[in-house]
Amino acid sequence: MSPLDHYGLDQHWLTEFEKHSQEKVLARVVRVDRGEFDAVTDSGIVRCTGSNTCTGDWVTLDPRLGQSFTLDAVLPRRTAIERASAGSTSETQVLGANVDTVVVTVASDTALDLGRVERYITLAWGSGGVPVLAITKNDSGSVDEERILAAAPGVTVCSTSAVSTGGIDSLTGHLRGTVALIGPSGSGKSTLGNALLGGSAFATGATRDADGKGRHTTVHRELVPIPTSGLVLLDTPGLRSVGIQGSEDAVASAFSDIEELAALCRFGDCAHEREPGCAVLAAVDAGELTERRLGNYRKLLRENAWATSRHDARARNEKLREYKQISKSLRRKYAAEGRVR
Repeated sequence: MSPLDHYGLDQHWLTEFEKHSQEKVLARVVRVDRGEFDAVTDSGIVRCTGSNTCTGDWVTLDPRLGQSFTLDAVLPRRTAIERASAGSTSETQVLGANVDTVVVTVASDTALDLGRVERYITLAWGSGGVPVLAITKNDSGSVDEERILAAAPGVTVCSTSAVSTGGIDSLTGHLRGTVALIGPSGSGKSTLGNALLGGSAFATGATRDADGKGRHTTVHRELVPIPTSGLVLLDTPGLRSVGIQGSEDAVASAFSDIEELAALCRFGDCAHEREPGCAVLAAVDAGELTERRLGNYRKLLRENAWATSRHDARARNEKLREYKQISKSLRRKYAAEGRVR
């Protein structure tokens, strides 16, 4: 069996690889550093040079003398976990590529932030993978599972303990393919990852007593196979911020309860503010929907619209720069040929 079989190789990637030269080498990126990355091939893990790759990418490599490889091409991604950058730039950051399941971790020993949970769930839906919510450390604290279920409609929620291994088998039963773990620092991602692996592949650390926040024990995104289950695990560093971009459908999925209510509103373009016959506001008045959840729904929609407009403006500017460069080259060419343009 090829090492690639343990990292999610299937017919889709073999078909994509057939579009490239037979002299190239098929590989999957397992860890990325600046300007270099580790990738698994038929011969095992090799060190490669090249940029613009992400952990989880399937790539083709150009073999050189010895065990030296350079990046040839990144195969089209099936899915990707992307967050909008903080600040004024319109760049996005890819946290993981070609993931099938996205596990959002929520620690039971820290204060429950439902707005953050909804934000992570939205990010997970936007990836193209299937979200699963894991309540971690259930032996060291308590969390209101009913409130979490209300904040994550349509998402499987599992309560787990990496110490007693309680709930791990149940969680594993809901995982498919390449599994990404995402969540804030201190939410138990790496500890949960080790429990799924049955070992200690990922570094872990305690949370600070002062504020319950975690120390950043995971500093790289790393892909590790779980041979006993056929899964591939991707651990990620804790995220201080989660920006939403280009994910209107993801917001709709994360807030499917509100979307279902909105379909019952009297007006198709109801903004759920003061309109008569608004089913969403009626649900709030009846106590079936909280003002907090409706407010966060509006907030994420606004944030997504703003981030998308920044991205579109950047795309237009890049296209304009490309057009100007082409025009400049043509003018030089015409001048050299003695033609006036």
